[in-house]
Amino acid sequence: LCGELHLLLFYRTGCALTQVKSCVDRMSDQQRDQQSQQRQTGFAALKEHVLANKLETTQWVSRVLTIYFALGYVLPFLYGNSVNAYYKVLMANAATSAIRLHQRLPPFTLSRAYLQQTMLEDSFHYLLFSLIFLYVYPLLVIILPVILFSLLHSTSYSLTLLDTLGQNSWWGARLLISVVEFQTRNILRLAACSEILIMPITVLLVFFGKAGIMTPLVYYQFLVMRYSSRRNPYTRNMFYEFRLVAENFANGASTPPVLRKGLHAAIGFISRLAPPTVVQPQQQGQ
Repeated sequence: LCGELHLLLFYRTGCALTQVKSCVDRMSDQQRDQQSQQRQTGFAALKEHVLANKLETTQWVSRVLTIYFALGYVLPFLYGNSVNAYYKVLMANAATSAIRLHQRLPPFTLSRAYLQQTMLEDSFHYLLFSLIFLYVYPLLVIILPVILFSLLHSTSYSLTLLDTLGQNSWWGARLLISVVEFQTRNILRLAACSEILIMPITVLLVFFGKAGIMTPLVYYQFLVMRYSSRRNPYTRNMFYEFRLVAENFANGASTPPVLRKGLHAAIGFISRLAPPTVVQPQQQGQ
């Protein structure tokens, strides 16, 4: 009987030791997992993210280059040749738009429907924009919408990269990103306003011999596409706001009759050029 009790006690002790060992192993595995997760934040994790998201990272790089070249145009000491920097802004934007267009379109098919779908994409609009002004006299207002969109979208993806490095990394950059995101609506409004103001500027550039005669005609088509954009209605909204301001000024008691008549004629002419559209919710889009 004593022998059996010793065997039973030995068996239970062995089971208890096995359970303790199993528990210790699980705790060790959890600690290793936590350490592994901690190691996944940092430059190794950033490298892994870049390799897994090559197109998105390439777009981010091209947008950062767009901002850099724009600064080189405004501040020549940063780049050296301001005119060269100006046209590189347009080329970098063309690269960004081409990559984005490739992401959004289905596989290529030679059909009218595919062409129509392509022309509806905001990225196609700004690819066309870059091609229009690639051989036009450099002006800051022309590249302003390109700079604003690059700033807006690059800061958005920069936050993703910073999160990959770690939640508490680069707090100064995070503060700047939050400021840009807080001003998103104003940035999009300013970009839309500059798109509209570029139209009369292209006409003036033709008269001064700084642009080809086709430039305002092609840019008008760009503006029509922006007005009809499905993802970014800010251009359409700014046209409406400009119209309200012009009508209020024209109907003012102190406005001369000749100027009033001219404003109403201009409003009617521009309204007839506007394509029919369906109201869409406001989104970020390029």
